[in-house]
Amino acid sequence: MAWAQPAFSRVEVDTAGRLLAEVLGDAQAALESLEVDHALDVVSNWRSSHSFPLNTFQLTLRKRARDVEGHPLVAQRLKRLPSMLFKLQRFPTMKLSQMQDIGGCRAILRSVAKVKELRDAYAGRRFKHLLVREKNYVAEPKESGYRGIHLVYRYASDRKTTYNGLQIEMQLRSRIQHAWATAVETAGVFLEQSLKSSQGSEEWLRFFAMTSSAFAILERAPTVPNTASKRSELKTWIAERSKRLNVVSTLSAYRMALSVTEEPAHAGSYYFVLALKPGESSLTVRSYRAHELPRATRDYLETEKQLATQPGAQTVLVAAGSLEALRRAYPNYYLDAEVFLGYLSRVVGQAGRSPQ
Repeated sequence: MAWAQPAFSRVEVDTAGRLLAEVLGDAQAALESLEVDHALDVVSNWRSSHSFPLNTFQLTLRKRARDVEGHPLVAQRLKRLPSMLFKLQRFPTMKLSQMQDIGGCRAILRSVAKVKELRDAYAGRRFKHLLVREKNYVAEPKESGYRGIHLVYRYASDRKTTYNGLQIEMQLRSRIQHAWATAVETAGVFLEQSLKSSQGSEEWLRFFAMTSSAFAILERAPTVPNTASKRSELKTWIAERSKRLNVVSTLSAYRMALSVTEEPAHAGSYYFVLALKPGESSLTVRSYRAHELPRATRDYLETEKQLATQPGAQTVLVAAGSLEALRRAYPNYYLDAEVFLGYLSRVVGQAGRSPQ
C-alpha cells in the first residue's frame, strides 16, 4: 500500500489551516470557494500524511499494552477537520503544522494501575522516537474532570525520513476514564455544545466534573480540582443533579433512537469511516481493509464536505480492527453512554465499590 506523504511545505499547510479556520463559520461560502477547496486538499494531505507514523505508533502501543494486559482495547484515529479548525480558532497563535494530535491512538486498560504500568513501560524502554510532552491527567486531573495520560512523540526514523518531525499523541486510559470521556462527547452531541472543550451548559459541565471526582475515588486516584472530595457529599450532589438533568433517561434515549447502518464488514476490515447525523438520528459505518486506506481517506474527505452544512453532523476515520472494538473504542459515535451510566449507578447507589 502506498502511504500518503506530505506534498506541501509547512508554510502552505499553516496558511491553508488559517484560511479554513477563518471561514469555518460560513460552511456554504467555504464550499463555493476554489481557494478554500485547494486549502482543503492541502490540509487533507497533511492529515493523511500522519497515517504511516500513526500506524507505527499504534502497533508498538498494541504490543506493549498486551504485555501489560492480555486483551487491551487499542484504536487510532485521524483528527476530524472541524476539530482541527476549532482548535486553531481557540488558539490564534497555533500553527497547523505544529498541532500535536492530528494523529492519535489510545489504549484502554482495566485499571489505573495498568495504565501506570503501560506508561512506565514507555519510560523504561528504548524508543527511537522523541518524547515531546507528557501530561499525566490522572495524577493531576483537568478542572473539566478529564483524566488519562497523554504522551506526545515526534516521529524519527533513519529509513522513513519523509515523516520525520510529525507528531503523534498517545492516550492511555482506564475503562472508567474512557467511559467518562466518551459520555462527555455523547452529551455534547445532543446538546450541540462543545462540552469536551469546556464550552456549553454550566450545569452539565459541573455535573461531569463532580462525577469524575466520584469516579476517581472509585479508582483510589486524585480527585478533580474545585470539586467535593468526600464520597458522601459527591454521592448526594450527583444524585440530585442527575435527577434534575434527567441524565439516565436522556443519555439512554439518544442511544435507543439512533438508527445504525453498518455496511457488511469484511473479514479483514481494519479502517472505518463513521458518519453521525444527530438531526436525523442516524449513524452510517463503512468498513475498509488495511490496504484500502487511500480509498478510505478519500471517502472520509468527501463525507466531511457533504456534512459541512449539517448542524452537529460528524465524521471520523478510525482503525479499530473489528466492529466490536470500534463500538467499544468510540461509543460516543453510537451515542452509547451505557458503560458510563453503569459507573454512575455505582456512585449513587453503591458508593465506594471499585470497578471490575
